Amino acid sequence: MATLRKRGTKWQVQVRRNGFPAASKTFHLKDDAIRWGREQERLIDTGAPVTLTLGPAKVELKLADLLERYRAEVLPRKRAAGPIEAFHLRALQRHSMAQLALSELTSPGIAAYRDHRTEKVSSSTVLRELGLLFHALRVARREWGLPVPEIEKIAKPTPNKARERRLSNDELAALNAALAGCRNKLVKPVFLFAIATGMRRSEILSLRWADVDLKKRTAFLPITKNGHSRTVPLSASAAAILERQTSATPRSGECFPISSNAFRLAWDRVKARAGIENLRFHDLRHEAISRFFEMGLSVPEVSLISGHKDARMLFRYTHLKAERVAQKLQSLDGGLDAHLPTD
Repeated sequence: MATLRKRGTKWQVQVRRNGFPAASKTFHLKDDAIRWGREQERLIDTGAPVTLTLGPAKVELKLADLLERYRAEVLPRKRAAGPIEAFHLRALQRHSMAQLALSELTSPGIAAYRDHRTEKVSSSTVLRELGLLFHALRVARREWGLPVPEIEKIAKPTPNKARERRLSNDELAALNAALAGCRNKLVKPVFLFAIATGMRRSEILSLRWADVDLKKRTAFLPITKNGHSRTVPLSASAAAILERQTSATPRSGECFPISSNAFRLAWDRVKARAGIENLRFHDLRHEAISRFFEMGLSVPEVSLISGHKDARMLFRYTHLKAERVAQKLQSLDGGLDAHLPTD
């Protein structure tokens, strides 16, 4: 796409390819500038080489240009993670740092961005933004051949302490009462299914009947956050929830046909009616995974359900209740006392 600008008494035309300036030239006459721009566009359309940046003023790529190309070309390949990373990418694009030329990027500048963002958002958010930025710089340098300086070696902020949110019996009772009065009848089964399976909200809302096998008690997830598909084994309670849904929804689409935004708004209203604060829907995944371990499932078994490839990340989601572990110890045959010496 050619862009025409008047610079004093002259006309500058700039042609862009894939969002990046590909060629530019300055003319005394406007008609000459338009004619040259059209010719460069024709060359681009035919795949012929275009004239590199010409004229006295060299057009230098900005970080914003690089991030925009990353958004257009790389994020679509990330499938499930794409929308999440697009959110963090917009934060990078809005920052004043994005207006710097690539040659102006420095480690101190990135460190200043880190410190500024840490004052505004959580450390975990800053880590995600920096990870996204550094990946974009590596792709630009290794795959696009752009002159990007190696500035990724800066100190990272300390991650936030992992959430240890579990639901108490009183909270479960309050939520159950609030869900009973919910006008949207899909909210309660989604809530129950999350606790029964440990699946993410996006995975539950995108689950289709074609990927459910109630005879084998499995649910296939073709797209997940980490990019790997997985088959989730269903407990009796999870299968019962889906059994009830078979008569409430068409068997040709989603098991829980409700949009993400509609569910989010309904979930917020449920929490408000229940009088519960500091509870995220994602905390239900922590609750479910912790319950799986309390039930006695092994690490491989729980990771099969949750989809975690790294045991360390799995343990970040695990917050066992001491009283439930005590009950399990008491139920062991003979108890530990049977193996201790007597006085």
